[in-house]
Amino acid sequence: MIHKLPDLNFFYDDFEPYFDTKTMKIHYTKHHQTYINNLNNFLKNTKFSKYDKNSLLSKLDLIPKKNRNYVRNNLGGHINHSFFWKILKKNTFLKGKLKKYIKKYFLNFDNFKKCFIQSAMGHFGSGWVWLVQWKKKLFITNTSNQDNPRMSKNFVKNSGFPILGLDLWEHSYYLKYQNNKLEYINAYFNIINWDQASINFEKSLLLNI
Repeated sequence: MIHKLPDLNFFYDDFEPYFDTKTMKIHYTKHHQTYINNLNNFLKNTKFSKYDKNSLLSKLDLIPKKNRNYVRNNLGGHINHSFFWKILKKNTFLKGKLKKYIKKYFLNFDNFKKCFIQSAMGHFGSGWVWLVQWKKKLFITNTSNQDNPRMSKNFVKNSGFPILGLDLWEHSYYLKYQNNKLEYINAYFNIINWDQASINFEKSLLLNI
């Protein structure tokens, strides 16, 4: 199994003025590609090369300890970014079952947004902020570096199925926003692909019966 960059369903400039064209291109062609290159270089000629990225994620515990963090970081980077590209789109709207669940667990959308932003701003260093489903409950959690909520509790504090997520690494926003992380997080709410978030939520419910 040779891991490759996923096809994009957008152009680099589709998210202006919220996410700038140059950052999107570098983020995809340089940062994401580097995670894939590192992962492929390690996996070749190993018994783990036959697994796709999601199967490999479930087998992190089987990776030799001396290589585990290396695979964890680069596999996580590949999975997280592949997820991230799909969750970006202008002019979609929160609706349906996901909207009802957000209202159930966060009272209303404004409070959900407030909690999401607070969690993102409270995260120190590189990582991600996620909306996650587990046991039909929604919650917000952070992961460090390139960890993903679908990793086992041996790696992350709160496991679950990601519904949406935001990259908090400086490479995802520094060219446009410099040190204004809050402005970047607020900008994200203008380009969340709520249609894909709803798909993620429905799939997560089927996987987590």
